Amino acid sequence: MSDTDRRTFMTGTAQAALAAGVATLLAPTAQAHDEAPSAAQREVVPGSPSPAYSRATRVGNLVYVAGCVGNETRDGKSHIDPDFKVQARQTIMNLKASVEAAGSSLDKVLKCTCFLKEYADFKAFNEIYMSIFPEPRPARSTVVVKDFVVPGALLEVDCVCVV
Repeated sequence: MSDTDRRTFMTGTAQAALAAGVATLLAPTAQAHDEAPSAAQREVVPGSPSPAYSRATRVGNLVYVAGCVGNETRDGKSHIDPDFKVQARQTIMNLKASVEAAGSSLDKVLKCTCFLKEYADFKAFNEIYMSIFPEPRPARSTVVVKDFVVPGALLEVDCVCVV
């Protein structure tokens, strides 16, 4: 066998082995590339604060949790504290409630996306986040945004977890 033939064979074999390994890892949640989950395969977690979106959606063993802000209900009315630290703690507790309503827990969160209104709050957010999320903590992205749809919100957090 020539060097060129050997290289072609080895490249093809390595690609096939890699594809088989990836398919095995993703088997529980994999679907055809162009096939979206049907309504029957998708489970909506009840309790959304808005008819415009679901609180969380489960497909297979993955749960996609909608963005949470730091509002809480007091005397039957939604209230959002203007203090960043209070709001940050409440935001993560609201996220935790959605994760648990989906049948999971914070230790099964794979990825969080965090949105802050002010970069100056990043350090305080990290302290609160680390005090609530167990180690090893999930992968995370944090970005600073101009504003939020919810009046008075200073941050929003969403996540993906497994059940």
